[in-house]
Amino acid sequence: MKNKEPLVIQDQGSFSAGGIAIHSEGQFDPNNPPDPFTPPADPFAENHNGQSLHGDNAHVFYQIPQNPRELPLVFLHGGFQTAKCWQTTVDGREGFQNIFLRRNFSVYLVDQPRRGAAGRSTVPNIVPAILEDETQFNIYRFGLWPNFYEGVQFSPDHKLWDEFLLSVTNNHGPYDAAVITDAMSAVFDKVGDGILITHSQSGGLGWLAAARNPHIKAIVSYEPGSCFLFPEGEVPETKTTCLPWNVLPASGAPMEDFLKLTKIPIIIYYGDNIASEPDKDLGRDHWRVRSEMAQLFVDKVNAYGGDATLVKLPEIGIYGNTHFIFSDLNNLEIADLLSQWLHEKGFDLTKHPISPNLSKER
Repeated sequence: MKNKEPLVIQDQGSFSAGGIAIHSEGQFDPNNPPDPFTPPADPFAENHNGQSLHGDNAHVFYQIPQNPRELPLVFLHGGFQTAKCWQTTVDGREGFQNIFLRRNFSVYLVDQPRRGAAGRSTVPNIVPAILEDETQFNIYRFGLWPNFYEGVQFSPDHKLWDEFLLSVTNNHGPYDAAVITDAMSAVFDKVGDGILITHSQSGGLGWLAAARNPHIKAIVSYEPGSCFLFPEGEVPETKTTCLPWNVLPASGAPMEDFLKLTKIPIIIYYGDNIASEPDKDLGRDHWRVRSEMAQLFVDKVNAYGGDATLVKLPEIGIYGNTHFIFSDLNNLEIADLLSQWLHEKGFDLTKHPISPNLSKER
């Protein structure tokens, strides 16, 4: 790895945001507690000794550089992932965490409720063991198993694919968009004004959180794949891929909530190897319907006076990107795109002049 200039951090730490506490009836006896290693099948059964459970919070790790820009970047991972996806790449290069620290942005990395370091779920869950790695290879558009796509922005080395798979994780509680949205709103209540950066499954959570919390001043979404919001009564039809079980419904929101999305800039990025018409390759087709829905979403936001943009990277001459655009081999080029957009929107302001440094760290 190329030697880097030292990172100078003014402050770093972590905190929890959101979450709830639930309580059982009864009177707790500190001298006769129940065995914590053999919990009852029903934690709320009678005579459960009046104990409580805290959980459903987000976990946030943050770093603040010297002379930070005014607006921080808040990163929320996608499905089967944790904040680790923003930290580094499987081949050891810097992720967006360090890249944007070097560009003088404060960074906040979130583990959503019931995932990663975010603590306990208040709802029981059985974590399944599912043999699905090869399906993920296709869905994430590394290629069509076992072959990588030609020119893909991921080292065509199955050892690195194995390393990537070690970052995949499950929820330790049922997935609940409302729980995550509550926690993300609480994150921004603590952070204050900032820019939300989402990926994949968290794309829909970003729209929901922005409709709720005015501290979200912009959204950058990498390949959003869920919960595209439309005004109630204007929701498009569900989209279906080459496999009937793989469908994408849109969601309706009260007009008052939808219009909040028209008050902030939004930019969406999709990578390469996405079909432009129905395709038997599930990975290509899976993201075809999602990019089509994203276009409908962008058009609807702009029709109501918003500022939304959809960027398909091959259309601007950037090829080979997988579903994990921000950690691909060309992630510095992808970071440059984001830096340019932040500059155009006036989101890279600082109290003291900072010279442009887009790809200085190459």
